[in-house]
Amino acid sequence: MTMIALLIFGLSWTGLIQSVHAESGTGAVGTKKTIVLGTSADFPPYEFHKMINGEDQIVGFDIQIAKQIAADMGAELKIEDMSFDSLLPALTSGRVDFLISGMNPTPERRKSIDFSDVYYRANQSIMVRKEDKDKYNTMDTLKGAKIGVQKSSLQEEIGQKIEGAQLTSLDKVSDILMQLQTKRVDAAIIEGPVAKANLTEAFAITDAVPEVEDYGYAIGVKKNNPELLNSINNTLARLTKEGKVEQFVNEASAMVNGKQASKDTFSFFWDYKEYYIAGIKYTLLLSALGVLFGFIIGLFISLLRMNKLAILRWIGVAYIEILRGTPMLVQLLIIHYGLALTFGIEFTALESGIITLSINSSAYLAEVFRAGIQGVDKGQSEAARSLGMTSSQAFRYIILPQAIKNVLPAIGNEFITIIKESSIVSFIGVADLMFQAQVVRGISFAGLNPLLVAAVIYFIMTFGLSKLLGVLERKLRTSDIH
Repeated sequence: MTMIALLIFGLSWTGLIQSVHAESGTGAVGTKKTIVLGTSADFPPYEFHKMINGEDQIVGFDIQIAKQIAADMGAELKIEDMSFDSLLPALTSGRVDFLISGMNPTPERRKSIDFSDVYYRANQSIMVRKEDKDKYNTMDTLKGAKIGVQKSSLQEEIGQKIEGAQLTSLDKVSDILMQLQTKRVDAAIIEGPVAKANLTEAFAITDAVPEVEDYGYAIGVKKNNPELLNSINNTLARLTKEGKVEQFVNEASAMVNGKQASKDTFSFFWDYKEYYIAGIKYTLLLSALGVLFGFIIGLFISLLRMNKLAILRWIGVAYIEILRGTPMLVQLLIIHYGLALTFGIEFTALESGIITLSINSSAYLAEVFRAGIQGVDKGQSEAARSLGMTSSQAFRYIILPQAIKNVLPAIGNEFITIIKESSIVSFIGVADLMFQAQVVRGISFAGLNPLLVAAVIYFIMTFGLSKLLGVLERKLRTSDIH
């Protein structure tokens, strides 16, 4: 608890966090009520990113419906973009007010959340490489085939019913299409309008018709919220009566352009540089604060680890072993969703990312500090004591400076590691470099270039940092000689 309190205090007094939080946080806009929509904006024409008048916007016919819902409520709509399988935890933990993301109201999902009336129905399609269109033209020909589907979706349920099918379940449609293009799967089950939106010269839609119970698409609301549910249903009834839903579908479909011109990597970066620059800012912010707080917490834990009291040593060891022995993704989900569900402690996605990176980094830095402190000759402490220093003074002025100097390369390596590992926070919707690369993939319909650009940027950041650390180490060695 001490470490969490320290992090919260640091976050509340960091101006940079507050400025970013103003862009990405939730809450009231002025005095007007705010309603928060959760979506996974990689599903054209339902919801997707598009550059309009030089500004990245989330558009689609689901988004148009959400705007109508907010307008009827007299509220300001705020959109939270995250991975599809993060939507239900985000809703049940209260981080978003409602979900629109081409979601089917299946019986399994109804156990966790409530659904509105169905607002749209669409067919399912089988997408294959163009040369395989005649090979997989019936559902029987898909028996035993490798099939790509979106995780936790109706398409996954369809695939599970195909005899002998080997399913590859992924979060994003763009990843499924990459699997298809690189021949890792034979076919993909994709929502009809989405398949058409992603149709390029490389792909085709077969004549196979998936057998599926037509649940339609509905809006998800947290359980026991009849007021919001009734308001949503009233808006949907009005839109259906006025023929607006079909109008929104046609308008969104016209905005989708599934064809991507061939470009070299640099030209591709230049066309989408705004996305990558925004992602770099978040990645550096996350990494810097993760290492800063990790440094403070890690030093504290290392002192517990070396304390003479057995109970304090046990706390230090338990902290280190638990954090080093569990995946960072699990830690991220516990902090972001678990604390909200269990204790009502709600951090923003950015704050959850910083806390996760900080405590994870601190577990490794604690052992680095312990090695550095124990590596300082005991004679140094004895000499300081002989000069009249207390134990704390000797540690503060003699031992600790030497220990930090000795472990500086290891601290630098941890910073480099955090830069790369920070990409995990994109899972909960933090717009870091990896998140932006995925956004660009959805916008451009390019499979490889967005990732190549991200890889080059990560390399430049880590390589540049390692060179700067090398310069610092050489200066420190020079000061030792003189």
